[in-house]
Parts: sequence; C-alpha cells; structure tokens
Amino acid sequence: MELIVNPVKKLSGEISVPGDKSVSHRAVMLGALARGTTEVENFLMGEDCLATVKCFGALGVQIKGPDKGRLTIQGVGLEGLKEPADVLDAGNSGTTTRLLLGILAGQPFCSILTGDGSLRNRPMARVTKPLSDMGASFLGRQENRFLPLAVRGGTLKPIAFQSPVASAQIKSAVLLAGLFAEGETTVTEPAPSRDHTERMLESFGVQLLRTGNTVTLQGRPQLRGNKVRVPGDISSAAFPLVAAAILPGSDITVTGVGINPTRDGLLEVLRKMGANLELLNIRMQSGEPVADIRVRGTGLKGTEISGELIPRLIDEIPVLAVAAAYAEGTTVIKDAAELKVKESNRIATVAEELKKFGADIEELPDGLIVQGGKPLQGTVAQSYGDHRIAMAMAVAGLGASRPTTIEGAHCVDVSFPGFAHALKFLAVE
Repeated sequence: MELIVNPVKKLSGEISVPGDKSVSHRAVMLGALARGTTEVENFLMGEDCLATVKCFGALGVQIKGPDKGRLTIQGVGLEGLKEPADVLDAGNSGTTTRLLLGILAGQPFCSILTGDGSLRNRPMARVTKPLSDMGASFLGRQENRFLPLAVRGGTLKPIAFQSPVASAQIKSAVLLAGLFAEGETTVTEPAPSRDHTERMLESFGVQLLRTGNTVTLQGRPQLRGNKVRVPGDISSAAFPLVAAAILPGSDITVTGVGINPTRDGLLEVLRKMGANLELLNIRMQSGEPVADIRVRGTGLKGTEISGELIPRLIDEIPVLAVAAAYAEGTTVIKDAAELKVKESNRIATVAEELKKFGADIEELPDGLIVQGGKPLQGTVAQSYGDHRIAMAMAVAGLGASRPTTIEGAHCVDVSFPGFAHALKFLAVE
C-alpha cells in the first residue's frame, strides 16, 4: 500500500488520536490476570494491541470486543491462564512479546511465542536473562536471544534486578513475573523509563514501593477488575503536533492526549525548539494525566536531544528528526542507540530516508546530527515495515516542494489507524 502526501500551506482544526498503545496492551494483560470484569474504553484498534488480545484469548481468557474501542475482559486471576493449544503469535509487537514473556514465566505449562519477520530479529535476551534468573526456562534461536521462543514457566523466585538500560519493556517483564513469585521483586534502572505498568498495577489494587529509579513489588497480590479509559497516545499525537510546528500559520489541537511525565519528552523538546505549545484542560484519567495539546506553527530552531530525555521520547525521535530538518540551525541527537533495535534500525532508516528529501543529516553510532533549514523536496520514501518511519516521512512530505509517496504504508495501522484521514482533515492546501 502506498500513501501519497501532497504539500500543504498549513494545518488547522481539532482532532483526537487513537488510544495509547502502551496503556492498551497493559489493560488487556492486567485485566486478564485480575479477578472479575475489566472494561476498557478507547482501546487502540491497531495490529499490535489486537495481537495481545489474540494471545490472551489463546490462553483461555474470555474477551468481548474490541467493538469501537470497547473491550470487556473476564479476568481469570493469577492462576487461571490455560496452556495454549498452538503457537502464540505476537505479530510485530515487541511490547506484547516482552511483557507476555514475563507473564508466561510464571505459568506451570509450556508455551511457544513467535512473531513476524521483523520481530523475530529483535533481541529478547535482555528479558529472558532476568526471567531465567527467577526460575523460568527458555529455548530459542541463538542461545535464547531470538523468537521463536519456547517458555517453560513455573515456580519463580523474586530477584533484585539492576537493568543495564532504562527500558519499560524490561522493567515490566520482570515486575509482571514478580506477580507470581513469593516475596519482593525489585527493579532498578539507570534512568526513569515510562511507568504505565506501575500506574496500572496500582489501579488494579497492587501495592508498589517507588523510590527514585527503583520499583518494588510484593508477589502474589490480588488484582481486582477495573474500568480503564485509555488516553490518546502521545506517540501518535507527535506526528500532527510536529507537522503543525514546522508549517507556519498552523493552529491545531489534539484532544485527550496522555501526558505521563515519563513520556512527555516530545513536549519538552518542542518547547526547546521554540514551538508555540499549550496544554489545556489538564486532568487525570484512569491514573494517567491527560490534556488537550495546542500547537501553532511559528518556526523552530535546532537543539540537543540526549541523556535522560531519551527514554521519555524514544519512539518520537524519527519525527523529531523531521522537525530538526525544518528547524533553523543544528540539532544533535545522541545516547539513542536503543533505536537500532526497534521495528527497524531507526538511526539508519531515518538518515537514509531524510537524505532522499534533500536533508543534511549525518548518522552517529547512537544518534543523528541534522543541519536544518534546507528546503526539502518530495520523494519516494520507504517504510521498512516500520509504522513510525512511515508516518515521520509523511510529515516530512507535508512541507516539501512536491508530492511524496510512502511505500509500504500499511504498517501505519500498527499504531495509528486513520492516520491519512487525520492529515487530510487538518490540511489547508
């Protein structure tokens, strides 16, 4: 599937974006492990989250929906999951895979987890190693580093785990496994990563101790069914927000967006770049802070994106690189080697594709240097099967001098069904 993006003068109007992918995944997982009924609203109807629904259905959980973003989950408790009759397929979803490995580690049965070609090449040892230390057994390719992975769970022991990187997926996998272990499981990170798992565990009745970058969980708690209203995904909102910021005269509002402080690095960077950005109607929703975000296009300037900011905006770096290409001056992105093990090597793919537009961009081992302000020309861009690359290049095309074609744009449905319609709705040509 191709997506053709025509240049526009500006963007104007108000939209909402799909539900937060991270929160949608976790609502299904904790709803399945809880006792009682969990109702989820504004669930992301994207392929990644639907893969999580399918996996838990195969594990014996009754799930009604999703129907127009609504899900009803009949929880089975910590001991109610059933051995699947077939291989569990996580599709393209790294979140499904790594968090589910933590849950499967605590099950007294054997299961096999696989995914698509991209996911089968993403590293899993960072999760399987601490889970093995807790007592789970894994069998997979290249010394259990890659899918397909067979998991033999069972009685787990708690651990105090020092994560080598700030990663919500690693932290969440260990904490979810800790639910099944007697005693205290602790995870310490070198810097804060997104805390959706901790917030949702607390909303389901689990007591946590959070001190600095350390989280401690007492095993074998009782999770209670809950009502979850999923906020709009800031990673999806990033694309129209950046598009408005780079197009002078734009004025858009994205409503109901999650502004979790472990995820709001995008907003901080846009402000550093000089964007005219306002947070309106700030409120709490299912334990997550939410706001309407207004951006008016007034021009951007280069900045540095590094250090502890990186975990708070790791998924937004592709579109921030686009913002950098349109900004005046130099933008340096570093400390982001994690980008190499996403759906694609996002350092390499962002650099390669933006060069096609005529951007002055240099690839670093852990990031990018972008010399901004050079006029961009429309081109034929590749998605590499990576939804965030496809959407970032679409944003680049909005300000280019001629139409842009994104090849392989079907992957956008992973996180933002209706993306092309949203751009068309806001466009002023």
